[in-house]
Amino acid sequence: MALVSAYKRNFQSSPNVRVVVDRETGDIKVYALLTVVEEVENPRQQVELYEARVYNPRCQIGDEIEMEVTPKEFGRIAAQTAKQVVIQRIREAERELIYETFIDRVEDIVNGPVQRFEQRNVIIDLGKVEAILPAEEQIPRERYRQGERVKTFIKEVRKTSKGPQVIVSRTHNGFLKRLFEIEVPEIYEGIVEIKSVAREPGQRSKIAVWSKNKDIDPVGACVGPRGTRVQAISNELKGEKIDIIKWSEDKEEYIAAALSPAKVAAVELHTEEKRATVIVPDNQLSLAIGKEGQNARLSAKLTGWKIDICSESQIAQQRLSSLGLGTIEEEPSAETNSGNGVEESVETAAQPAEQTGPEQSEPEDVGAALPEGSGEKGGDSDDQTA
Repeated sequence: MALVSAYKRNFQSSPNVRVVVDRETGDIKVYALLTVVEEVENPRQQVELYEARVYNPRCQIGDEIEMEVTPKEFGRIAAQTAKQVVIQRIREAERELIYETFIDRVEDIVNGPVQRFEQRNVIIDLGKVEAILPAEEQIPRERYRQGERVKTFIKEVRKTSKGPQVIVSRTHNGFLKRLFEIEVPEIYEGIVEIKSVAREPGQRSKIAVWSKNKDIDPVGACVGPRGTRVQAISNELKGEKIDIIKWSEDKEEYIAAALSPAKVAAVELHTEEKRATVIVPDNQLSLAIGKEGQNARLSAKLTGWKIDICSESQIAQQRLSSLGLGTIEEEPSAETNSGNGVEESVETAAQPAEQTGPEQSEPEDVGAALPEGSGEKGGDSDDQTA
């Protein structure tokens, strides 16, 4: 191809040129495809009949014949052109080979040392090519050191003018899947299947698993002996918490399991809207919602359903309102106020008033209301003062 390019550039030739190289002797021959005519108008594409019959005696006018047009010498410029084209083609072939190698490894895990940093991107050496770990694909608050080996997930392979560009990630859901395949032999062998993954990188993730074999517990297989398997994955993800949930065809059961560790009392499905109302005990409401709504958000991503979480008391109040009974207000009880003695003092003060009959009237002055033996009104004795 390099010799054809050099020949076309330096010699007026037919557009249909073929170069043959003898690999044993190194001889080079150039052949051009020409049309047989009576009178030549374009020497680059045509040849006269008598000249063509030297190569093929049976040729006729209008036939196409391949003739050797090898020049005696290419010259320095032609040789330089050929050299440049050869080098360029070899580079293109290497890039194509690298691209084909990595395009087949998309959604696979690779391991390589951190080579350098470009702005917020991390460049990882994968041998024949450099992989780019963009800032948005890095786990938040994770720090990298030069020379440190990092596991990453191949997200995309692009063709560029400078060669193939490999984009890797540590926040992709597929990264968590691949880590489980490495750590859990049952997943790698296909006995346990990962149905769904929901993740907030660096904080928490949920994974739903299912087993074809009823004798194998999919959750226990992923957790491992004393939690060693899931702990190894959590350490790789810089302490990310992982909830492993058993997948179920029963949507109510699946949604209830997705909200773990919270306990669910009941699940009401609205299939047309693909929305679920989850009822939890009052003491489980904050646990079901999670910190800043994280547990509910991850559960919705995992199941693909919109989830509304309500406590039992909220549901009871809604049902009373729908029946037109309104809101029930609790009257203050004696038990509520017994601590400060307010209710007790009110009852004590009210007792004399209740004992007063309708025939009794209020005393005209304070002295009349005093008990007997308390002394004369207006006096200054010590008994009255006491």
